[in-house]
Amino acid sequence: MKFVDEYRDAARAEECAQAIARGVTRPWTLMEICGGQTHAIVRFGIDELLPPTITLVHGPGCPVCVTPLELIDKAIAIASRPEVTFCSFGDMLRVPGSRQDLLTVKAKGGDVRIVYSPLDAVKLARARPDRQVVFFAVGFETTAPANAHAVFQAHAEGLRNFSLLVSHVLVPPAMEAILGSPSNRVQGFLTAGHVCMVMGFADYEPLAARYRVPMVVTGFEPLDLLRGIHLCLNQLETGRADVENAYGRTVRREGNPGARALLQKVFRVVDRKWRGVGMIPQSGWALREEFAAYDAEQRFGVADYVAEESSECLSGLVLQGVKKPPECPAFGTRCTPDHPLGATMVSNEGACAAYYRYRRRGA
Repeated sequence: MKFVDEYRDAARAEECAQAIARGVTRPWTLMEICGGQTHAIVRFGIDELLPPTITLVHGPGCPVCVTPLELIDKAIAIASRPEVTFCSFGDMLRVPGSRQDLLTVKAKGGDVRIVYSPLDAVKLARARPDRQVVFFAVGFETTAPANAHAVFQAHAEGLRNFSLLVSHVLVPPAMEAILGSPSNRVQGFLTAGHVCMVMGFADYEPLAARYRVPMVVTGFEPLDLLRGIHLCLNQLETGRADVENAYGRTVRREGNPGARALLQKVFRVVDRKWRGVGMIPQSGWALREEFAAYDAEQRFGVADYVAEESSECLSGLVLQGVKKPPECPAFGTRCTPDHPLGATMVSNEGACAAYYRYRRRGA
């Protein structure tokens, strides 16, 4: 299949791995910052192609995984109301809250629906003026433009029965939090190509300069990842710390100007809590004042919810690159996709789910 197979060519991957091995003179630790990249690395064995001196660790790149526990509880509380039709992407339905998940609410009779776009929720609100339609707006910069457009469209049409439960997070502040942590072990980053497709990569340049850490914009196929790793290691070996674009077929430095303009019009930057990580300053988006009427937290009075994380789940350490999933005592025993302790085992982009599917003993 053209444009897929050409980036999964085994011979070219082996050549790239050999070139990496020839150029490495000391141990290095790199982090990818995208759940899709994490799954590709584990699925295709990218890390196993590399010299043993190269360590790949997995960052907070799964949007479902970093959605804080109290946001899940807020979603459950809203979805449980009889007048509400709660819309979400499917991967959020099994993420555990404090006591249950959205799938349980649906099983108990709640009107919880899987949609494929926030505009599906807008369409539903338009068709059902007697219902309060709420869309769970989760994700990084990648999914934010569509959610911003949904609010903008609802506002233009005067739809008063539509709202968003917003849990958008931003990648660069999370990277800075990792780099500033006393437990940081990351010496270079592979940045998410789809995030940079929207936002560009200029915002990464001050981080690379300040912390002297190379960053390479990378795609999701095996050859994309190997090329990104190669470029990042070349920088480390030569003492450089720049932002390079290894995903030029999709990403430009300025990103998508139209999408960025819409995001700026609808959202404002706020402090945001990340599940398993904690509060990161200026790391999220919330609706601007002129769109506050579409804020589901305010509309349904759930803004003050708080919740405590499970002490048994080590997803926070996994998301920070401090531990890998098999190092958690509950991995594959107390914590499985059928009975997850944390979101990293539920999401299709979660690191724990990737290791469970592709690296579990006997799998």
